[in-house]
Amino acid sequence: MTEKLENWFAQMPVVAILRGVRPEEVLEIGEALYRAGIGIIEVPLNSPDPLTSIQILAQAMGDRCVIGAGTVLTEADVVGVAAAGGDIIVSPNTNAVVIERSLEAGLVPMPGWATTTEAFAAYQAGARYLKLFPAATYGSGHIKGVRAVLPNDCKLLAVGGVGADATDEWLQAGIDGFGIGSEIYKPGYSAEQVYESAAAIVAAITAVKGS
Repeated sequence: MTEKLENWFAQMPVVAILRGVRPEEVLEIGEALYRAGIGIIEVPLNSPDPLTSIQILAQAMGDRCVIGAGTVLTEADVVGVAAAGGDIIVSPNTNAVVIERSLEAGLVPMPGWATTTEAFAAYQAGARYLKLFPAATYGSGHIKGVRAVLPNDCKLLAVGGVGADATDEWLQAGIDGFGIGSEIYKPGYSAEQVYESAAAIVAAITAVKGS
């Protein structure tokens, strides 16, 4: 699974956050994301029946995509996501117990951090994908400072208020990937709307990476 995640980060380093998605629509939306070029999909646990949605995605798309959960706060959450077939555990905070339990279950933790202290705590607990959250609050300059002291084998994600119009700035600052939610999906969006939104983000990042 780590290899699959690394491949997607090299190809299109975007985690699509489907907050509020329902099980009856999730597969069509997941396929729209894949068609647009995004293959890392997060269903936050404060969505309706999230574990069912994760299971649907994992069973239908797990061979092609990385599927997981967001807003993961407890060990019990990790166990549930693992049972549903998830690959990644995305959290808004740094919780060493959640990180360690994720690794024990064979999942990849992506804990949230804001300060250098939290970033190092997450790293020391075993996390190698670290999510600056909410990124817009801290700005891309925050990444430049923290990147200078973090080990080279960790990847940094910008999540929260970062969209297609800011990808250039953040990539130049040293970010490795993005978590994008409402710019890709809001409850009520059709699969075609999701495809168009995702395709615009893919085009923006591809243009920056190619320049």
